Amino acid sequence: MGTTHTVKIGRKTLSVSNLEKVLYPKTGFTKADVIHYYMNIAPVLLPHMKKRALTLKRYPNGVDQMFFYEKRCPVHRPKWVETAEVKSGRSNNHINYCVVDDEETLVWVANLASLELHTLLSKVDHPERPTMMVFDLDPGPPAGVLDAMEIAIQLRDLLASVGLQCFPKTSGGKGIHLGVPLNAPGVTFEDTKSFSRAMALFLEQQNPDRVVSKMLKSLRVGKVFVDWSQNDEYKTTVTVYSLRAREHPTVSTPITWKELETALKKKDPSLVTFETDDVIKRVKQKGDLYEPLLKLKQRLPSFEKLAKSA
Repeated sequence: MGTTHTVKIGRKTLSVSNLEKVLYPKTGFTKADVIHYYMNIAPVLLPHMKKRALTLKRYPNGVDQMFFYEKRCPVHRPKWVETAEVKSGRSNNHINYCVVDDEETLVWVANLASLELHTLLSKVDHPERPTMMVFDLDPGPPAGVLDAMEIAIQLRDLLASVGLQCFPKTSGGKGIHLGVPLNAPGVTFEDTKSFSRAMALFLEQQNPDRVVSKMLKSLRVGKVFVDWSQNDEYKTTVTVYSLRAREHPTVSTPITWKELETALKKKDPSLVTFETDDVIKRVKQKGDLYEPLLKLKQRLPSFEKLAKSA
């Protein structure tokens, strides 16, 4: 049996347990290390989670063992954990999600071995309004992250041609994520879904041997899947600065376009592969490279403008 410790964070007192349990066997990274990382990254992570419904992805026995998703906030939660009821799918049912707005709740979630943090693209007070549009560039072997980087640059330039800025982050695995800040009233998921699908189809038409826009795995061999489908009211996306459940404790990390281009030029994906200590150092040196996703206001162009640019 593991030991239980009581810790005080701010004005809250909570119990953490089994701190010595190894959750990343390849590296010996323990639950204590997971909690320590999330406490250190909290100042830049929490603004990206504020007022967002969280789906827990729990690995109680480590990344090489069974995991499960948990949408409903556990009933055994402390009274001070904030929750929000959000509509579930196309039905009229609602789910009571956890909302992580403070460090103590983040530590409580980490203590549940929820290694990965997956949030909705909207906030709980306006669940119909996405604050961003996202693209997940996922290479199908033998394609790899370098292929995803090349398509990311093409997508960046395509978005720029219609007046939209986007910001890259690593997936923490083999892919690249692009975030397009919106933060504007009036935009809907129908808007972002149709727009992102049009972008993916355009890239597929321009690169038929390298890009696929459909999810079928049989179509993805050796190509980069431009996943636009996450732009949905009911789907979650891995949060920036979240740990990933890989052999090593890698992190979904914001990067600059220059860093991406340098890694591509040198054909060295390790230049944009970051673990927890790397990310803490980067934030101290560079600040939050994903801050524009919180503040920058952009509107989606009309399809007429999109057609002209194409």
